[in-house]
Amino acid sequence: MNDVVIVGGGPNGLMLACELALGGVRPVVLERRTEPNPEPRSNGLVGQVVRMVDRRGLFERLSGQPGPPRAHRGHYVFGALPLDLGLVEDSPLHTLPVPERDLVGVLEDRARELGVDIRRGHECTGLVQDDDGVTLAVDGPRGAHELRARYLVGADSAHSAVREAAGIGFPGVTHDRTTTRTAHATVPPEWVDAATGVLTVPGHGAVPPFLPARTAHGGFTYAPLPGRPPLIATVEWDGPDIDVPMSLEEMRASVRRVLGTDVPLQSPAGEGPHLLRRLRGGNTRVAERYRAGRVFLVGDAAHVLPAGGTGLNLGLQDAINLGWKLAARLTGGVDVLDTYDTERRPHADRAITFSQAQAALLAPGDDVTGLRQVFGELLTQPGVVRVLADLVAGSDVRYPVAEGAHPWAGWAAPELDLRTSRGTVRLSEMVRAARPLLLDLTEGGELDVAGVEVVRARADTDVTALLLRPDSWVAWASNEPRPDQEGPRHAVDQWFAAG
Repeated sequence: MNDVVIVGGGPNGLMLACELALGGVRPVVLERRTEPNPEPRSNGLVGQVVRMVDRRGLFERLSGQPGPPRAHRGHYVFGALPLDLGLVEDSPLHTLPVPERDLVGVLEDRARELGVDIRRGHECTGLVQDDDGVTLAVDGPRGAHELRARYLVGADSAHSAVREAAGIGFPGVTHDRTTTRTAHATVPPEWVDAATGVLTVPGHGAVPPFLPARTAHGGFTYAPLPGRPPLIATVEWDGPDIDVPMSLEEMRASVRRVLGTDVPLQSPAGEGPHLLRRLRGGNTRVAERYRAGRVFLVGDAAHVLPAGGTGLNLGLQDAINLGWKLAARLTGGVDVLDTYDTERRPHADRAITFSQAQAALLAPGDDVTGLRQVFGELLTQPGVVRVLADLVAGSDVRYPVAEGAHPWAGWAAPELDLRTSRGTVRLSEMVRAARPLLLDLTEGGELDVAGVEVVRARADTDVTALLLRPDSWVAWASNEPRPDQEGPRHAVDQWFAAG
């Protein structure tokens, strides 16, 4: 019997596979495609997940640049309004431009390095679970067969066959009020400022890169992504249904309606695939539960949001949360699997709030124009910018903790420079093995707790001790010069001890 079978070999399924392998479990990944999906999809990672890929040693592979990620401190965007991160002392927002197909490639390479069994051309067609495991019906290159696993995870998209077979509802809202068009296309080079990347459209004005421009007729975005053709996007409201393939001329016409002037878009040179896509309407859905017995959901199988990049950021963090918990259960640790739903579902609900708020600010009409003017005035206040930056980063939801817990408990650990006997090391480098870790930052280094690795160090913080889960979330912390040993021992028993 296999320990874990993951249905879906996209970024979320592969991230989960890597997490399980780090925890001592070798999963099987079933992917119906025989080759990676060539279609351009999301274009990068934003928020807490960027720090998490750094904490797994993947940031340099994905970015192609040396060094750790740095917080974004310039202008970002919220609802096509500028979010000036220079107004906050410590920006919580990190960005990592990377095409989804490159992300999948890096994660698949890492999974194979860790010994994960990835089976392409295998599709799950049904499942039956009992008290001891799950039996999957699988169609593969050699025909239909069955596969048995102790646990099954559906990472198989919004149309998840695993979710449907497990009987998990997927309530939410579907609407058809918007049409979004996206294309890789070039613009006249003389319209682009080489220093700032600002696109100046005659008859409209300046369009900063990556910052959506809203007009009375829709939205327009110019995104000159590194190493790729520029990405042009429009959103319009209440347009007609169209049942012919998207064309570049249709893209030009949409830009003309939104901006009120022509932009001579051209097809990019070189090999594709080049994106040319039209999406009518959108979905906002969250699974009624993330677990049904021995079946779990991650990523789009668990939640769908109008902004695809938001869903990817959310899904990768789902995988990191579930991975260590499944691995711990299978290797004799405490059963904390029910906390996966209680910790991750609030993040999906918050991400929906994020998407809905932005949609309201982008809608047409004079009343929305007035709302945007008031909102723009609020965005000059550092406190407001901080709240929205945390919302964009996904760092504003705390995992449930006991009453009276330390202020750091339930939050992702901050980055720290740890001065150890072997030199200074970043916390992100210390946690790459995905194991529980107790940081003893006391003057005398007196903490001694069985069942967890203890690292004695000094750091520029008032916190004197910190117990981290394998996903780098804080399970326990103290500010006492000599913390009571019972605090970390209780937390270790609660989260990690053999049960």
